[in-house]
Amino acid sequence: MKLYVYDHCPYCVKARMIFGLKNIPFEMITLLNDDEETPISMIGQKMAPILEKDNGNCMPESMDIVHYVDESFDKPVLTGKTNPAIADWLRDVSAYLNQLLIPRYAKAEFAEFCTPSARAYFTKKKEAAIGSFAQHLENTPVLKARLEEDLQRLDALIQSPEACNGELSVDDIHLFPSLRGMSIVKDVRYPAKVDAYRKAMSKHSGVNLLDAIAQ
Repeated sequence: MKLYVYDHCPYCVKARMIFGLKNIPFEMITLLNDDEETPISMIGQKMAPILEKDNGNCMPESMDIVHYVDESFDKPVLTGKTNPAIADWLRDVSAYLNQLLIPRYAKAEFAEFCTPSARAYFTKKKEAAIGSFAQHLENTPVLKARLEEDLQRLDALIQSPEACNGELSVDDIHLFPSLRGMSIVKDVRYPAKVDAYRKAMSKHSGVNLLDAIAQ
């Protein structure tokens, strides 16, 4: 199977995770951010991730891909119960998280931005959506302080480094991509349980953290 992704994209991370958690081989193909033709030819619109199955059929939507892979190959692994408090936490953080992450994504050396036109395409689209990157970067101290307070709240919810609720569930598929995204922010102070969880989930899913390119 082939999985078409953008490296920075949290939805793509969700789809990547299930392959790693189940130890299923796949080919990952990173699309240029300004490549509209390829995804449109596959699913009729520009979006990622896209799973190209062995039979050539294409499937969009990250959670559809997650459930398909989990339920179609060997025993399901996402069998644990969900915790509404995790969803509430993610909703709260989503109110400001993109202001921290997206301006940093736009400067980072992701494969989807390896041409000037691809990077410019992303910057134009996202600044239209969230406002001036420069202003958000100037506001980093305030945003980072807010994030660190929220991470303290999350620390009380983490039950195990191996799974946020003690057993793998869809909450892990939703939570880890946000934590992975946060890792591009330099010098964030992670509470002990959150730090152990993000590192363990990175190892088990095969999806790297972004600490090495943090800005």
